[in-house]
Amino acid sequence: MAKINLLPWRQEYRAKKQKDFQQVAFLVVLAAGLSVFLWMKAVDKQVSDQEERNRVLQIKINALDKQVAEIKELKKKRQELIDRMRVIQELQGNRPLAVRYFDELVQATPEGLWLLEIKREGGNLDLSGIAESNNRVSSFMRNLDQSDWYESPALTDVTASPEYGEQASAFQLAIKLSGRGENDSGESEQVGTGD
Repeated sequence: MAKINLLPWRQEYRAKKQKDFQQVAFLVVLAAGLSVFLWMKAVDKQVSDQEERNRVLQIKINALDKQVAEIKELKKKRQELIDRMRVIQELQGNRPLAVRYFDELVQATPEGLWLLEIKREGGNLDLSGIAESNNRVSSFMRNLDQSDWYESPALTDVTASPEYGEQASAFQLAIKLSGRGENDSGESEQVGTGD
């Protein structure tokens, strides 16, 4: 039988297979590198696109924040104007009250009684004056009690004042303003009248 030496053929076949493997491995590595490069480029593009969108959104957000601040400022000014208008309306509405209080006070004051000082603090009125007799003070208190504008007159001090007459008395009286015309602003007004 003839002997055939297959060794060179096997070596050539093995060398060809190894070369083919190396080419395939190189192509796989090249394809993998290219895929990674393309993937990184795609990710970088998405990141840059998102950053651009974020920048545009931030510009719009800043514009909206500015508008919100302007709206808040306008609301604050509006509220200040409403408060001022309310105060003006209250002042306009309460303007005739002082006249009404004085008118009622004059009508309640009997002859022979003089008021020297009128002091108002919030809803309270403190009066001091001179009366020819204690009966005049009692009459004055009854008249005030019957008025719609005053309530709860209370005598706080009575002292004899002979320099004004035999039965003359200096008095101090505290009165509450009725809820009908009471000003709760806590203002203090003082009016003094001469002899």
